[in-house]
This record gives sequence, structure tokens and C-alpha cells, in this order.
Amino acid sequence: MRIDILSLFPEMFEGPFGDSITKRACDNGILDIHVTNFRDFAEGKHQQVDDSPFGGGSGMVLKPEPLFRAVRHIKETTSFNNRRVLLMSPEGHRFDQSKAKELAGYDQLIFICGHYEGFDGRISHYLADEIISVGDFVLTGGEIPAMLITDAVSRMLPGVLGSEESAPTDSFYNGILEHPQYTRPREFEGMKVPEILFSGDHAKIARWRREEALRVTWKNRPDLLETAELDKKDREFLEGLKME
Repeated sequence: MRIDILSLFPEMFEGPFGDSITKRACDNGILDIHVTNFRDFAEGKHQQVDDSPFGGGSGMVLKPEPLFRAVRHIKETTSFNNRRVLLMSPEGHRFDQSKAKELAGYDQLIFICGHYEGFDGRISHYLADEIISVGDFVLTGGEIPAMLITDAVSRMLPGVLGSEESAPTDSFYNGILEHPQYTRPREFEGMKVPEILFSGDHAKIARWRREEALRVTWKNRPDLLETAELDKKDREFLEGLKME
């Protein structure tokens, strides 16, 4: 997958993408990340990318010309047909795990990161394929959301994680939160690892993990259970939790 990020502050991405899993994915040729300063596509001596809003108001608004030119340049110099232009903005649809899986199906993602008061409406209406929000709050720019989405999407790509089983066991992957995990020592300051994990009975362990995942979800994010795929045993277990 190729990822292009348009930002006025490309240096912000050096740290997050220069270490750990993302760097390894790039080194292995699974990810190809390019960060472009769209100020390079602005005209004039000062390469102005923003201006005051028509009709008055506070702040500055990003002009359409530099971003349209930048996106067109990327499209003209790459050969991907299966691609998506994503605008980072709190007015967009909320990003979640299902969206991460969906975006992982594209060959190229182009992120537009804004700053200042916002975008010229023609950018959101005609340039972006989709507007995405990472939460009901406002950040100083779209760079952090672009990093977050890139990280979440890259985990869905084959070969990025050390084990092909890692992503499907993540929280939200199947609609609920992840079950608790344990490792050595078996007992720490009187706190013991559940005995079921040493039973060797994989079916019982799988059921225990499922029930613990349901318990965590019911306790911390009960809203997820409204849309999660639940079988008869799941529903019976949840009914038992409500009776406790």
C-alpha cells in the first residue's frame, strides 16, 4: 500500500513513522509512505496557502488551489486506480475498526491534513472522496489523525504484524473489546493467573476468552454490544452478568 500525506508540517511524521512496526513495514516493502508539503504547490513569492474567509469571521481558511494541485500531481505521478482521498476533519464520519479494515483494501490512500480555521468548502465537496473524524473534539491540525489512521490501517495489511493472528484478536476487530491477557509469573504479589489458561483444553480456553471479552465490553463499552454479532451462548452469558 502507498500512503501519501499532504501536510504543512511534514517533519511531524518523522518520529511516528521512523520506528517500530510502521518502519519495519516500510523496510519490508509492505508500506510506502510519502509526506508532501502542499505549500510547494502554492503560487506567489510567499507561497500563501490560506486566506481570510468570505463573509467575515475569525481565523484563516486553507485555499483550494495548492491542495487541488498537490492531489492531482500525486494522481498523475502514481499508477494506482484503487485509491481514496481522505480529508481529516471533525465534521467527518467517526473512524473505527471497521473503517480501518475497509481502508486496508485500497492500494493508495491520500490524506489531506488541515490547519488554521478550516478548509475552503470546495476541498471537502469536490476533492476529497471521504471526510473522516477521529473523535468529537478539535485538534490543531490533521497530522495526528493521519498518523492514527495510518497506524490502524497498516495493522490490517498481511505481513505487517509478527503473527497473522494478531489483528483478528485486537479490540474492536470483531465488534467487541479484547479479553484480558496474562504472562509469567504465574503468581505475582498474591495475584494469580486464571487456572483455565493452564488446562490445555483449547475449546474451554476459547470460551473463557470470549466470555471475558464480553465481560470487559459490557463493563466498559456496553454500546458496542448493540451491534456486535452474538450467539445464543453469548446472550446467555450477558444475561447472567446483568443478574450479578
